[in-house]
Amino acid sequence: MKKNDRERAIFEAGIKLGALYHQFTGAPLNLKTVKSLEGAIEKCVSIQPYVRSARVKIDRDAVRRNLNRFGYCELRGEMLDVEVVVAYGGAEVSAGLKVRDGYPLMFLKRIKGK
Repeated sequence: MKKNDRERAIFEAGIKLGALYHQFTGAPLNLKTVKSLEGAIEKCVSIQPYVRSARVKIDRDAVRRNLNRFGYCELRGEMLDVEVVVAYGGAEVSAGLKVRDGYPLMFLKRIKGK
């Protein structure tokens, strides 16, 4: 079955967020490296097909709370606030990843087009 543009854009957004989550959680970071990790994640997602933009914010307070005795922690899903905009054919989708009720959820924010 051939998907319409809207369905394909939604699917691609979900794939991008799922890949981001599973690829980067567990990465070591501290308050000195958090900004560069945000940029690296944005750049990695942005080069994938159909991605118009990616915005990644890591909760610095959560990083601070989770630092171990060596001065770093691991990136956890609940630290992430992400938005990805994907365009496919005549459709554009904005999707997010953010903690909701203590769990990192992926969700659609906006759908434009057919």
